[in-house]
Amino acid sequence: MPSSGTADKTPPPPPDNGPLAAVLSYLVPGLGQIYQGRVAKGLLFFVCVHVLFFYGLFLGDRKNVYLPDTARDSNTWGLPRTLANLYNRPHYAGQFWVGVAAWPAIWQYVHNYDPERQATPPGEGFMRQPPEEELQALQTAGDKTWDLAWVYTVIAGVLNIMVIYDAFAGPAFAPRPADERRDGKGSHATAVA
Repeated sequence: MPSSGTADKTPPPPPDNGPLAAVLSYLVPGLGQIYQGRVAKGLLFFVCVHVLFFYGLFLGDRKNVYLPDTARDSNTWGLPRTLANLYNRPHYAGQFWVGVAAWPAIWQYVHNYDPERQATPPGEGFMRQPPEEELQALQTAGDKTWDLAWVYTVIAGVLNIMVIYDAFAGPAFAPRPADERRDGKGSHATAVA
């Protein structure tokens, strides 16, 4: 029976490797799509999310992606330490979703935080909470570049949530059946089963 030209209305089934692809896209944006064979889409996601994140990091002088340790000074709700720190700086809850690119902030939070240290040796302070005086100087410097920078990094993380979902759910459109062929006149003919 010839096809009437209307597409089947049933949604495509989710891919068998959706959860693994979602984890891969969390770790490196677009990697899950590349794993699923959607290479162009994966590369587009990889470039767009990373350019947005690293441009924001550059604008913020590499000092706007960090997890602070402020719970002992400001914990009005009596939350556990890590939750109180996220409550005090919710920016990182968005930045976290960029994946591996935001993990140095967690490592700095767990291993290197020293509130008494004012100077940071070169290379040791990447994604580490800047001293309070430096934060005040960054936030009050004439323009709002530092604030815009963390917005870029948060948007990159939130966009990657959509990339993760795309990897989990699979393509938006089902591929055409293998037995569907194009005839010479531009219309579709379906083989009778």
